[in-house]
Amino acid sequence: QVQLVESGGGLVQAGGSLRLSCAASGSRFRINTMAWYRQAPGKQRELVTRILSSGSTSYGDSVKGRFTISGDNAKNTVYLQMNSLKPDDTALYYCNANAWIGFVGYDYWGQGTQVTVSS
Repeated sequence: QVQLVESGGGLVQAGGSLRLSCAASGSRFRINTMAWYRQAPGKQRELVTRILSSGSTSYGDSVKGRFTISGDNAKNTVYLQMNSLKPDDTALYYCNANAWIGFVGYDYWGQGTQVTVSS
């Protein structure tokens, strides 16, 4: 089992910045990928950004150039630096990890952290 604990959400004015963190803990696991998803009221959950264990990253079109994902493999922690925030970024942000337990891959989710951007 892998547990994901997110932190760093909050209320910020448009144009501001926030930094989210997600720490993975458990035993006998190897992280394959970690990602951030978000879900706004009345909308489907969408992928914001993903980072592979190699360090390769990808971003959704709506956040390119504004958000940056980074990871600390030693701490099994991923960070999301969000700059130039817009009201449309308001959502519940979820951390996701795909991890190997032995030779089987599993998906794990955090409880979500709220990001609210005021205009």
